[in-house]
Amino acid sequence: MTTHYIDIQVISDPETSAPHIMGALFEKFHLALVRDRIDSIGISFPEYSVTPKTLGTVLRLHGEATALQQLQQADWLKGVRDYVRIKAIAEAPEDAPHRAIQRKQFKTNVERLRRRRMRRTGESEQSVKELISEDVEQRPTLPYVKMHSRSTGQSFCLYIAMGSTQPDPVSGTFNTYGLSTCATVPWF
Repeated sequence: MTTHYIDIQVISDPETSAPHIMGALFEKFHLALVRDRIDSIGISFPEYSVTPKTLGTVLRLHGEATALQQLQQADWLKGVRDYVRIKAIAEAPEDAPHRAIQRKQFKTNVERLRRRRMRRTGESEQSVKELISEDVEQRPTLPYVKMHSRSTGQSFCLYIAMGSTQPDPVSGTFNTYGLSTCATVPWF
């Protein structure tokens, strides 16, 4: 159950935009969860908005107080500490609704999909063009954080979707991005 939280406010400056800092902060958070094998801390973005498309400037971490304290002691903010303000661990409001915060993946590049299929199946370019039409491509409208894969070196967009609010919490684990398709966090 996620009963406590920490707000981390991104502070932009004239040389570095808030979304860029949020991306760096989120990558540091992800790497800390992977390194320490943490699946008990979830996230939310209190300023999340689809119109305009933004995650906002606050990354909220949700979890038990001990898990949040252990994460803070791990010094995972190295390199971004000058660009953020961290509030103290606090209790989440008992009457807050809950929601799942999850990753959504989209087929955003038809050429990449075709190349991937050709590599995997050995099919010809012409047959893959017939199988994967131009209209398969999707244009996401969700807010995202720009990430860099350490394993492939590629950049990608991690799209964030909000589940519907519900009165009661759903317990479960979170992935290495602090997201879950079923486990909820308090939404306030």
